Amino acid sequence: MAARRGTRRPGGIKLNPANKGKLRKKAGLGKKGRKLTVAELNRMKRSPNPLTRKRANFALNSRNWRKK
Repeated sequence: MAARRGTRRPGGIKLNPANKGKLRKKAGLGKKGRKLTVAELNRMKRSPNPLTRKRANFALNSRNWRKK
């Protein structure tokens, strides 16, 4: 299959706006302000709630996706 020239794939992860900020709310940090630290995310990754663990793991993984 031939490669196309001059086309770009849309980048980035698309989050559902309804889920945005739920991990911060669970951490008790409110809507915006300071970032969640790695220590806080690691603590939340050991949560008994599977959804909280999933969100914390996603947040830790997404830190490595930024372009430098």
